[in-house]
Amino acid sequence: MQEISQRFNELFGYAPEIVAAAPGRVNLIGEHIDYSDGFVLPFAISDTTTVALARRSDRVIRIASVQKSAEIFETSVDDLAPHSGESWARYALGVLWVLGVDTGVELLIDGRVPLGAGLSSSAALECSIATAVNQLFEKGLSLAELARATQKAENDYVGVPCGIMDQSVSLMAKSGSALLLDCRDLTSENIPFLIAPQGLELLIIDTQAHHKLVDGGYAERRASCEKAVADLGITSLRDISVAQYAARQSELDPVTYIRGFHAVTEMKRVLDAVEALKGNNFTRLGELLNQSHRSLRDDYTVSCPELNLAVDTALAQVDRAVLMYVVLQLGRCSHLSLWSCL
Repeated sequence: MQEISQRFNELFGYAPEIVAAAPGRVNLIGEHIDYSDGFVLPFAISDTTTVALARRSDRVIRIASVQKSAEIFETSVDDLAPHSGESWARYALGVLWVLGVDTGVELLIDGRVPLGAGLSSSAALECSIATAVNQLFEKGLSLAELARATQKAENDYVGVPCGIMDQSVSLMAKSGSALLLDCRDLTSENIPFLIAPQGLELLIIDTQAHHKLVDGGYAERRASCEKAVADLGITSLRDISVAQYAARQSELDPVTYIRGFHAVTEMKRVLDAVEALKGNNFTRLGELLNQSHRSLRDDYTVSCPELNLAVDTALAQVDRAVLMYVVLQLGRCSHLSLWSCL
């Protein structure tokens, strides 16, 4: 906090009015179902994005980033419009736009969540700014309302059709717990996630395959799930059981069916994983995470050779009894594999 305040002062010539931070996240299980009203089970990580913010007396907006050598991007409140501004600044501009900030601001960003690593650096940025704006401008918004607002900023201003999970966990997570999040109404429950007492470790591994949500693959898969909902005449994939979905396979084309099948089975796996955690049954949790990987690889087709190799290598070392998080950075997903020998 002190470091970014000092850098803000050096850059803009005065101290910021407020400093706020928000973390990145890892999703334990529940991939590609937040936009289908599903349950997800992410948790926050220690890497955060911090922002320093101050109001101006005019309508000029100036945004700088430590990671861009404090290069200043300048625009105005009057020019805020979806898809406008430098690409790196749009996440910040989108939050200002959706929260209705009607005066100029100066903003410095220090993003310590690795970019393109599947750790939700964009959500950490959006949520840190939203937290600062909510406090400084006395908006009085709840965490759920901030999550919806930051999702809208990314959907409508940046143009990424992301779900609600990343923003929610960045705002709501608590240390020592995974967050069971209902993506339909944003109700949540903290599920104890303490692996060290079980002799387990969590490893975040970079596959070096770049993660980029703005390519077409994410939108295409989301559209498949929406098509399944429309073709089946249901409210969402949340509202159909695995057995019911399988019984109606003939009503869907093959691609739509298999992608929707991932969604409905993944939702069940999330709830089963919660029960496993509550019972300290990490062997069962490992089975569920391996099932999730296979579904993402074979049904949702969002894996890549690098990630598959990492998972296969991990499973070959089962005697080490470790939890392993494999980050897929190819623009499709990031997910976990767990194995244990307890």
